[in-house]
Amino acid sequence: MSNNETTKNEYLLEVKDLKQYFSVKTGFMKSLPLKAVDGVSFNIKPGETLGLVGESGCGKTTVGRTILHLYNPTGGEILFEGKPVTPKTIDEMRKEMQMVFQDPYSSLNPRMTVEDIIGEPLDVHKMYKTKEERREKILELMKLVGLNAEHATRYAHEFSGGQRQRIGIARALATNPKFIVCDEAVSALDVSIQAQVINMFEELQEKLGVAYLFIAHDLLVVRHISDRIAVMYLGRIVEIGDADEVSEHPIHPYTQSLLSAVPYPDPKMAKERKRIVLEGDVPSPLHMPSGCAFRTRCKYATEKCAQECPPLVDRGDGHQVACWNK
Repeated sequence: MSNNETTKNEYLLEVKDLKQYFSVKTGFMKSLPLKAVDGVSFNIKPGETLGLVGESGCGKTTVGRTILHLYNPTGGEILFEGKPVTPKTIDEMRKEMQMVFQDPYSSLNPRMTVEDIIGEPLDVHKMYKTKEERREKILELMKLVGLNAEHATRYAHEFSGGQRQRIGIARALATNPKFIVCDEAVSALDVSIQAQVINMFEELQEKLGVAYLFIAHDLLVVRHISDRIAVMYLGRIVEIGDADEVSEHPIHPYTQSLLSAVPYPDPKMAKERKRIVLEGDVPSPLHMPSGCAFRTRCKYATEKCAQECPPLVDRGDGHQVACWNK
């Protein structure tokens, strides 16, 4: 393989300067752009997991939905296996790019049996020749996610939250995708069930080689499952790097604050750790502060922070941070 081919195939997904703005009415004949995602860039390699974390409302879910063109991007570029993802090409790429939604109940059609829910992607993409082949594939997918064959004729309301999410995962796997967006896929589940589903995600990745964009707000979960972590604040990535490096040596003040709030099971370690409490409220995305959006809550903020938005700068080994003073 030539060097050019190696470079071309290095990344499965490339997101470049992604923007997603929504028009919000503020009065009669008046509207303002809500900048849900404002210049986000990252790459994901085949078989890799990138964890995307941040407070509620920071734009995590919007990033995932925009990548899959559930929202049409306002700006930027998305490349999948080197090919642009556009409204014209997304239908061809649906087989390779799937999503597991946050709420396992509302994402499943209550009028369809489990067999039909999992089989729907097979129907849409015409991935079988006979009904027997279709049923074999569905039962194979159910077994893969830990469901029994007798569950096939049941409806979503007959299952627990964890089982429903397994149905959603089986549906996402039906087309044998290379990339899955996991949008808060375990946040609605009990802690014990969370562990089972996370372990299943890891086993599926090892078996199938699928890559994940794992969106969550639980940093312990994200660190456990992710190869790299990206931290978002008000529509922008403020820090990204190796999962252990970002967790052990956070540089951005916002990342430091998030990690200081993570509960530790060891009482001695918990006592030694210092909680960093941010002052002030999160600014409105309709009226963003000038320069760095985090400056209104940052104790290191200077005049330069109010004038210019800091770019992501590599601090070594791919650990990138957007901060003028750290």
